[in-house]
Amino acid sequence: METLIVNYNSREKRLAYIKDNRVENIVFDRPEHQSLVGNIYFGTVTKVLPGMNAVFIDIGEEKNAYLHRDVLPSYLQSADKQKNVSSFVHQGEKMLVQVDKDATGTKGARVTGIVEISGPNLIYMPKGRYVAVSKKIADDKQQATLRRIGSHLKTDEEGMIFRTSSLSSTEEEIHTELANLREQYQQLLQKTTGLKKPGIVFQKDTFVEMILDKVGKMSDGEVIVDDLSLKKLAEKQNNRVKHSYYSGKENIFSVHKIEHEIDKALKRMVWLDQGAYLIFDETEALTIIDVNTGKFSGKTDYQETVLKTNQLAAKEVVRQLRLRDIGGIVLIDFIDMKREKDKQAIYALIESELAKDQKRTKIIGFTPLGILQLTRKKTKVTLSEALEVKCPVCEGTGRILSPETVGFRLERELLEHRYSEFEAVLVETTAEVKEQLLGPNEAHREALEDLLHLKLFFSIQPSDRHYYVIKQFGTKNEIASKGLDDK
Repeated sequence: METLIVNYNSREKRLAYIKDNRVENIVFDRPEHQSLVGNIYFGTVTKVLPGMNAVFIDIGEEKNAYLHRDVLPSYLQSADKQKNVSSFVHQGEKMLVQVDKDATGTKGARVTGIVEISGPNLIYMPKGRYVAVSKKIADDKQQATLRRIGSHLKTDEEGMIFRTSSLSSTEEEIHTELANLREQYQQLLQKTTGLKKPGIVFQKDTFVEMILDKVGKMSDGEVIVDDLSLKKLAEKQNNRVKHSYYSGKENIFSVHKIEHEIDKALKRMVWLDQGAYLIFDETEALTIIDVNTGKFSGKTDYQETVLKTNQLAAKEVVRQLRLRDIGGIVLIDFIDMKREKDKQAIYALIESELAKDQKRTKIIGFTPLGILQLTRKKTKVTLSEALEVKCPVCEGTGRILSPETVGFRLERELLEHRYSEFEAVLVETTAEVKEQLLGPNEAHREALEDLLHLKLFFSIQPSDRHYYVIKQFGTKNEIASKGLDDK
């Protein structure tokens, strides 16, 4: 049973895909975080990097885009593959590019010079130079037929990818669609002639496309939306499922308890059945997932307990990758398995679960330390990146300096001022740091002041972060006149 719930009637648009009463996917679309993937830009090359075999392109966004030599528009099929990017592109050159990965962290968007324009049955590439067929079309004869049609219809410079829907279309319908896509491309080129600076020439509504794509693939179940116009579009896309319009006052996600699932997907710890749990640590470079038995002791021998825990974890890990939209390198630290057959069983289970994932994934395998490596295509920010910001206290590390550490730092800095011409010093800090410096009940105060030849005064400030600031040196009367007590 499949259910698609769409919250579309506010500025932040959201969808949740539920299968067998479990939330499998949550997607957010915000004005400030809208995906640029699929957008086409007219850009200017700002920097050529021969060492990286790539160029940076100003596309009119906040950060310059990155384009590698392998996806340059007219040179993909160059006879000399050894030539560097600097042989083809120069600084200041104008170029039509398409975003295939959103900007993340400090990195700008990644773009390709092989522009794609999608139709119902075809993906048209004006500079693609090849014919491909969707991997979902497994029949060799059907693949060969479509390749023959494509090779017959396209020019030498053009390329196209046949979608699964093309199987139910005639050659004449495909020809008509190709003509329409060619016309769209010419309109894009014409639009670039009026641009004096880099900017967008085509913008995809990727969120609506995603909704309609998911609706089209549903075999049964229900689509629930809070927007009538979107409901009508969904009905046209797939009439095999039930379509419902929600008009209640309470938000549609709250009614269906999706808000609770979002909160769970942001937590570092994920509980499994039987008391086992996962720990997620996301960084910009990779994601590490640690599997723990927790309270799960099992009813058989230890290795069977380990296998069952890892099996539970494998299924939940893949679900969480979809739910959190984690991409890039993923390392899964399963509980150590002594038996090779158990490792193979987990590998096969991960492989079968990832086969349900729409994003491209690749399993690298187990390391000698028993960590499973895999990659998942990353096209946009993760759920945590979209909904959260770095903590201003710990700056995203999850840890801050202890009061002991800050107290010892303060002591070392004060020691640099011993035997100075001043009588007293005023320090602004937290109560915890002051206690660490002076000891319980200020037991070390007298000894420290004798060592420093300074009277210590404190201005105590509440703070989530332990810190200190040496505010002023002076005479005892000067510091005391500020109304601060040395106790």
